[in-house]
Amino acid sequence: MPKKNKLLTPDWILEGYGSKLDWEKAKGISKNKKQGKVFKIRKCPKCGSDDVSVVLGGDEGKGSEGGGEWQCRKCKWTGRDIKIKEVSEGEFMKYLDEKGEGVA
Repeated sequence: MPKKNKLLTPDWILEGYGSKLDWEKAKGISKNKKQGKVFKIRKCPKCGSDDVSVVLGGDEGKGSEGGGEWQCRKCKWTGRDIKIKEVSEGEFMKYLDEKGEGVA
């Protein structure tokens, strides 16, 4: 005789959480279901400008070692703690349109 499948009570109910989302947050489970490619927008932590670039070489006079450092072209900030925001393709296209960049 084949066994009947029993429905099991989900763990989030057994553990007393009000919703599956609350249980996932408490357990540190995240489900990033971003469809498509993820784009990164890098911004200066000092002035918020997105006109930042990687520093390729160190400046011996200033004691800077380069390597992993970023520089803002607007306010001349230099450092490693750049702000990075990850967005979907649609959000990135909207960002470029607002900025006035040409999209090919």
